[in-house]
Amino acid sequence: MFRGRSAHVLDAKGRLSIPSRFREVLKIKYDGPLIVTNLRSCLAAYPFEEWRKIEEQFSRFQFGPPDVLAFKRYLLGAAAECPLDAQGRILIPARLREEAGLTRELVLSGMLTYFEIWAKDLLDQDLKHTRENFDLYSSSIFSQISTRT
Repeated sequence: MFRGRSAHVLDAKGRLSIPSRFREVLKIKYDGPLIVTNLRSCLAAYPFEEWRKIEEQFSRFQFGPPDVLAFKRYLLGAAAECPLDAQGRILIPARLREEAGLTRELVLSGMLTYFEIWAKDLLDQDLKHTRENFDLYSSSIFSQISTRT
């Protein structure tokens, strides 16, 4: 599982070094490239096996509500295969770097089955907002959990 956050630097060619603890998860549990796509404020990097699960879910929506198709188009249309090189780096396509506002200082944040790639300043803003709304978010989440059990 991908856990924790770590700071990284994007090189001039758009290459990102994947932290050794994430590479270890990829080596032990997964086989194949990472699939990188855009989210609202960052990028998401999925091991290929986890990405296939998302594709299977979306394959049920050949036609459907416009909001589902729009989200499918946004997420799947941006997906790029990013294999790790011998140094444990991936090359993030320029269009994805631009869309996520990635420049030099990045933070990778583990999200269990995938990890996010954030511009440091954007993640700092997002975490500040979450901290300020922590009680609201946690009570909402715990109420949802308790209704499911």
